[in-house]
Amino acid sequence: MFVVKKIVALFFYPVGLCLGILILGLFCLWATRRQRLGKVLVTLGTVFLLLFSTSLISSGLLVPLEQRYPALLHPETVSWGPKDSTSPKWIVVLGGGHVSDPSLPANSQISAAALGRVVEGVRLHKAVPGSKLLLSGGAVFDPVPEAEVMAQVAVLLGVKSQDIMLESDSRDTAEEAAIIAKMIGRGKFILVTSAAHMPRSMALFRRRGLQPIPAPADFRAPNTQSSAPVRLFPGVGSLGQTQTALHEYLGLAWAWLRGEI
Repeated sequence: MFVVKKIVALFFYPVGLCLGILILGLFCLWATRRQRLGKVLVTLGTVFLLLFSTSLISSGLLVPLEQRYPALLHPETVSWGPKDSTSPKWIVVLGGGHVSDPSLPANSQISAAALGRVVEGVRLHKAVPGSKLLLSGGAVFDPVPEAEVMAQVAVLLGVKSQDIMLESDSRDTAEEAAIIAKMIGRGKFILVTSAAHMPRSMALFRRRGLQPIPAPADFRAPNTQSSAPVRLFPGVGSLGQTQTALHEYLGLAWAWLRGEI
């Protein structure tokens, strides 16, 4: 089911969706007599691709997700509530993708999203005395669990190995929430993930009875909207942002349908 879910999602992303419409339209034009339908589909596929590739559309989709929770600028002011003085203050960092390659340094093996999350986790760890990092991410389509590579990056950034714990069995956010609930209990902890991913993550963790304190990282869309004409022109960066947003909206819908949020 996990692999099927990943494959099906590809057809709802901008490139897969637009290519599917275009291919169907070309088929109607070249292999059937339904010329009008073919022209409509080709036109729709082209228009959708252009729209999804503009900053105006991508930011419009991404900003509501990213601005749901503000950045945690002053972690030292966090109220942890009643807590055993011997218990660590956990900073949980969720994985964001990696490709293991021994010929590269660890920071080049994780995705830009994952790197942004780890850097934010390290910043918070250094600002919160007595805290420990819990790095999460399993081996989904790679033989090496992502958490292990993230730990290498954290050590490169100055975190002591004894201040790091790994969760290396999960395949997605829902599994991360379930496993982490068993690892650290139900006390408060700081949750670090990409800003766009934070709404879904908070919902999944709270449904497990956990008390995450959001600390979003890896912001992609600016908080202030620019009026520059370039926002109306297509670009691959905007296309990627649109895909990120659609991935999260699909993830929220899937989690809701499964009763996970």
